[in-house]
Amino acid sequence: LALWGILMTSSICLRQTDLKALIAYSSVSHMGLVTAAIIVQTPGSLTGAMTLMIAHGLTSSALFALANTNYERTHTRTLLLVRGLQLVFPLMSTWWLLTNLTNMAMPPTINLLGELFIISTLFNWSSPTIVITGIGTLITATYSLYMFLMTQRGSISTQFRLLPPTHTREHLTLVLHLLPLGLLITKPALISGLFT
Repeated sequence: LALWGILMTSSICLRQTDLKALIAYSSVSHMGLVTAAIIVQTPGSLTGAMTLMIAHGLTSSALFALANTNYERTHTRTLLLVRGLQLVFPLMSTWWLLTNLTNMAMPPTINLLGELFIISTLFNWSSPTIVITGIGTLITATYSLYMFLMTQRGSISTQFRLLPPTHTREHLTLVLHLLPLGLLITKPALISGLFT
């Protein structure tokens, strides 16, 4: 049921028009993977669950911070209305790219380590789970790229020509989210040593 929940919430992400709802459903999808790992109850699955919970907590919070910076300037969360922000905020676009790649569990992020622990443990527990987790991972990559492309690419609406610039505090907030993720991959035993 937890794996089926991953597919359902990931599919819902592909149909979202509201940026915050998309990020929230993304969290539910990732927590379905954590739930499946906790149910299996092996040291590897518990390590993966703990790693993914910590990693996704930082990643999801960074995505919500980015969505809030967009909302403070455009006063809308509708994806179709907020396009082309890469032209106006190129540094913020870099933060969007890094956070979305982290959300997709691209190497060398701690999210990848957690997902590998969980997926390999689920495969050892029951080999058909690889089909569901593989499809869930593919859909996760799809909606993460969809979120990035919808907010950053395209032509910007004429009503958003005079947007206020980004602030140092916003960039500092994002550094404080992504820096721990980068540091944890240099010493993953801080997390993975708990259950192994």
